[in-house]
Amino acid sequence: MNHVSQKFQLVSGNFMPLVGIGTFRVHSQHIFNVLDEALKAGYRSIDTAAVYRNEDAIGAALKILLPKYNLKREDIFITTKLDPVENGNPEGVRRAVRNSLMALQTDYVDLYLIHWPGAGRIHANSSLNTELRTLTWKTLVELHQQGCLKSIGVSNYNINHLQQLFKNSDGVRPSVNQVECHPHYRQDELLKFCTEEGIHLQAYSSLGGSDNGALLNDSTVRKISSNLNVSPARLLLKWALQRGIGIIPKAQSANHIQDNLKLDFTIDQESMKLLSNLPERKYAWDPSSVN
Repeated sequence: MNHVSQKFQLVSGNFMPLVGIGTFRVHSQHIFNVLDEALKAGYRSIDTAAVYRNEDAIGAALKILLPKYNLKREDIFITTKLDPVENGNPEGVRRAVRNSLMALQTDYVDLYLIHWPGAGRIHANSSLNTELRTLTWKTLVELHQQGCLKSIGVSNYNINHLQQLFKNSDGVRPSVNQVECHPHYRQDELLKFCTEEGIHLQAYSSLGGSDNGALLNDSTVRKISSNLNVSPARLLLKWALQRGIGIIPKAQSANHIQDNLKLDFTIDQESMKLLSNLPERKYAWDPSSVN
């Protein structure tokens, strides 16, 4: 099965590739080479964010690389995200979207996410956060209806954040919730909730922490990957896909970019069970403190 061509239909009606290339901490000077290798390997989904500070480099790279691979804008899926500092500021949200579109050199993005449930300028436990999220969502719904944001969603939302959003969603449900998810932090309840509500769960940090090799070097992960004759990274990515979760692995070397697509194997039920019973450990930022 060619996972790179697999797509999931979002509640917006649009189709999103299950596998994309992540660009967190991929600095501007490396973006061109990463996207060149990714498009060559078959990736058609690119994940970025305003706070990654690389949207302009992605836009400039795609201007050259799309013609190189005989691709049009509609052949690729671009996701970007709102800087938390603009959360709850309708004019700031509109400006942020305009800036992202300009930097990416496109008339629309395929998916635009609220990057964080809290506002960058107030305390996490402030009751204002719910109100500010509602204002942000309302503004994104307007932009979505205008056509410059094909689908809208959220990132780092827990169940309570989603339930609050549903009460004031202006008739538009989030298409995607992008969260930390891997065998050390499985998000079982959130996955069940999102699946029931028609929200596509997409994982970041699929291989564990960006600066921490604990998951990749976990003895159970190593043993199962050795038994299946695959790399630990491929095993962890396949674990997510077998649970119906989208992935956006970050890689900078050509070998890793290509290797992350070699997912045409199956993890047996016993191994899936072992992976899904590893000790819990969170590596990225924690939204549970955000009111």
